Amino acid sequence: MSSFQAPRPGILPAQSIETLIATGAITSDTSFDHDQVQPASLDLRLSDQAWRVRASFLPGRRKVEERIADVAMHAIEITDAGVVLEKGCVYIVRLQERLKLPQGLIARANPKSSTGRVDVFVRLLTDQGASFDDVAEGYDGPLYMEVAPQTFSILVRPGTRLNQLRLKAGDPPKLETRSVGVDLQGGDIVGFRGRRHAGVVDLDHIDGHDPRDFWEPLTLRRGELLLDPGEFYILASSDDVEIPVDQAAEMTPIDPSVGEFRVHYAGFFDPGFGTDEAHGAGSKGVLEVRTHDTPFLLEHGQIVARLVYEPLTERPSRLYGESGSHYQNQGLKLSKHFRVW
Repeated sequence: MSSFQAPRPGILPAQSIETLIATGAITSDTSFDHDQVQPASLDLRLSDQAWRVRASFLPGRRKVEERIADVAMHAIEITDAGVVLEKGCVYIVRLQERLKLPQGLIARANPKSSTGRVDVFVRLLTDQGASFDDVAEGYDGPLYMEVAPQTFSILVRPGTRLNQLRLKAGDPPKLETRSVGVDLQGGDIVGFRGRRHAGVVDLDHIDGHDPRDFWEPLTLRRGELLLDPGEFYILASSDDVEIPVDQAAEMTPIDPSVGEFRVHYAGFFDPGFGTDEAHGAGSKGVLEVRTHDTPFLLEHGQIVARLVYEPLTERPSRLYGESGSHYQNQGLKLSKHFRVW
């Protein structure tokens, strides 16, 4: 197997991902979309093959489809007309992309921002994979995704993009770790809570849903926000987020001992996010918060996540938002599927 040569350890930029596609290290059932390669990641697309399963799993020493045979309730064909994946259910979907990673490269997946903001929990699976979302060096095989809608049922089609893949050469250093606080002083509305009995969110229909049918706006009382158990919230970071053009970052949850909630399903921030150079100065990080079993009081500025910065192997050929983005310059913002509040 070939070995990948990078200028330095780091996350691969767009031009290196395009080289991997051109050389057959990344292939697909269908032609790649023109906007599928992002500044430091690759969007992954659903195929037409899925299964409703009774339990999540890790394949261990087996192939994913061998394990599916043990837990599948029924197979599903995802058609161009769309298929509804219902909240509270777990699905496994084969992705269109396939990897043949050269030595020296590993990969990691995360939900796309739009996926996390509608409370859809997704995780990448690989054959003989020992953990979710991580792809081992030299992996040669198909990719699958576990999909578990939590608050809203969703409509998907072949080609719908729910997660993204970041490729990494060597062992890059952690350049910086910044604490991320929550903004509870940003205006009359400080957040949104998902409505439990809303309709279906069509994930390919941009600006196609009335947010009032899906979300309840939140205002402060006594300078605090009470998070109710089992609910899903959209909040914003108290400070602006900026990702230098030669770096990328991942939002990670804080130690669970700090609070009874999980923050940020979607963790990747691409180079140029929030920068002057990419016309994004003043961008906030949007926080997707799901509480666990205990009510929890949040205060303004309370630390809820960490932002970990790593270098790219080289400057990317394009920056976040240069070809248009729904989230550059964002404040408190729902996903792109909803019209402006």
